[in-house]
Amino acid sequence: MPYLLLLLSFLLRLRPHDASVDFNRQPPRPLVYTYHDAPLSHPQQVHVSLVGNNYMKVSWVTDETDVPSTVDYGKTPGIYDSSATGEYTTYSYFFYSSGKIHHVTIGPLDPATTYYYRCGGSGPEFNFRTPPATFPIEFVVVGDLGQTEWTRSTLEHINASNYDVLLLPGDLSYADTHQPLWDSFGRLVEPYASRRPWMVTQGNHEQEMIPLIYPKGFKAYNARWPMPHEESGSDSNLYYSFDIVGTHIIMLGSYADFKTGSDQYKWLANDLAKIDRSRTPWVLVLLHAPWYNSNTAHQGEGESMRVAMEEMLYNSSVDMVFAGHVHAYERFTRVYDNNADPCGPIYITIGDGGNREGLAMKYKEPSPSISLYREASFGHGRLRIMNGTHAHWLWHRNDDSAVLVADDVWLEALSSSPSCSQKIQPKLKSTQRDEL
Repeated sequence: MPYLLLLLSFLLRLRPHDASVDFNRQPPRPLVYTYHDAPLSHPQQVHVSLVGNNYMKVSWVTDETDVPSTVDYGKTPGIYDSSATGEYTTYSYFFYSSGKIHHVTIGPLDPATTYYYRCGGSGPEFNFRTPPATFPIEFVVVGDLGQTEWTRSTLEHINASNYDVLLLPGDLSYADTHQPLWDSFGRLVEPYASRRPWMVTQGNHEQEMIPLIYPKGFKAYNARWPMPHEESGSDSNLYYSFDIVGTHIIMLGSYADFKTGSDQYKWLANDLAKIDRSRTPWVLVLLHAPWYNSNTAHQGEGESMRVAMEEMLYNSSVDMVFAGHVHAYERFTRVYDNNADPCGPIYITIGDGGNREGLAMKYKEPSPSISLYREASFGHGRLRIMNGTHAHWLWHRNDDSAVLVADDVWLEALSSSPSCSQKIQPKLKSTQRDEL
């Protein structure tokens, strides 16, 4: 088997638009199951997310049911001069019953500040750092995370360098109806997700639909990972948007209805119409099933969504679209309707966080001209937006136990391009927005 992997690695490096750096592409690694060995009243699976302007949501689980949904916090370790109370939920799935899932919104918070906090009045102290108020800001982008030894490696690589916000375009735990794996995943990512905001959208592995019994799906996902959808006018936790440091970020739902006239379609049209490029010159979109993909895995699965929504993104000069689903990395040029277009978004597939299913090794040949870099390796990406006009994208490959920058490109915001900014829809007046 190692000789076969080496041969495949060599052949893949011969393709145009692919990596040419020598390395040993690694096979999948075993599942990592993480246990809770603290008292039942102590918080576990702690993670934080952005909600509104200068607020954060703290989420955690307790096995004991009489723990209050409160967060005490402050700027000095062990000294909590502020407190907030939130809400909790529970859910059942066949014979599984969740612990008490707490969600507490705290703030207003100062930017670029470390806060120390305690959940439920007991247990260890945690801390997080809020994003800055101005450029630059750095996003980590990683999809199809799972909970394998490769996941652990990816998380360690991410944590080795500072960042402000993590964006995840679907497929979190790979629980696939086995609910204890949701708990294990939450414990695995807690050391990272409790320190920086994680903003996620759903993938196919979050559906967990059972006809007649759980026909709507996403029961665990919605209970454990609520995102600020209401703040963006969305009726569904499966799609939403938020602003952070000159960037408008749209999280779309590949597994929510997206056809023309659907709730998600109308919400997206309304959301795009509200964007003010003088405030947020950058616009990013995340979804799960890629619209452009030269890997043989999952071919065409995002096509119907592309047909329904691509024109709206193009007309609004969206800068970048990130997808997961395909367990590999691929960067396209600026594209619209299957052709290179200088005013289209850059499409990036980054479904290589560490999933248990392994890598998608096979690509279509010849490589399409719009595909600039493709490689079947585990890794993560970093987008550092320097100012209102320029950003730097890096893709970090997990090369054995080290991290290696394998793809590196500078980007210019479409809103700063004279030829492209002309087609950006003008910001609607408040009366017009209310009519949408």
